Amino acid sequence: MLTIVIILAIIAAIAFYVIGIYNRLVSLKNRFENAFAQIEVQLKRRHDLIPNLVETAKGYLSHERETLQSVIEARNTASAGLKAAAANPGSAKAMADLGGAEGALTQAMGRLNVVMEAYPDLKASQNMQQLSEELTSTENKVAFARQSFNDAVMHYNTYRQSFPPVAVAGMFGHDQDASLLEFEDSAQIQVAPKVSF
Repeated sequence: MLTIVIILAIIAAIAFYVIGIYNRLVSLKNRFENAFAQIEVQLKRRHDLIPNLVETAKGYLSHERETLQSVIEARNTASAGLKAAAANPGSAKAMADLGGAEGALTQAMGRLNVVMEAYPDLKASQNMQQLSEELTSTENKVAFARQSFNDAVMHYNTYRQSFPPVAVAGMFGHDQDASLLEFEDSAQIQVAPKVSF
């Protein structure tokens, strides 16, 4: 009788331990998904500001339509990448696609800033100054949100890969690491964008 009680106690302890592992995996996954939601908010804000910036610039840059069009196309691609990544945060392909699209958008915005330098009236425009300031602020928020997301992904991956969670993670649907969100121009994105007027 005592042997049965000891065996049941050991089985119960193992069961509670496995339940603890499962709950921790779920908690860590929810954290990185929430962190991605914060990135999504900031990137949507960025994507929403860009058409306003382009519309403001159109009056001054009438012969720069190609530059303005490339910014809008890059913004639309980045928006589509964000939608796909939001459907599956942590997916390696979705994060790579989003990183590439955001990198292309940053490059297009850089080209627009170079073009705008040649137009002092545009740089002096109150609307352009306000939009540029909001965009810079949003870029900073994106960087902070991305750092938070990558930290949450790192914690999830570290726990999932450690022993004993690695032995049971696959049984609970946690069979793959989440992917970090890295932009193609990681070195450049560490520096806040400079918009001069």
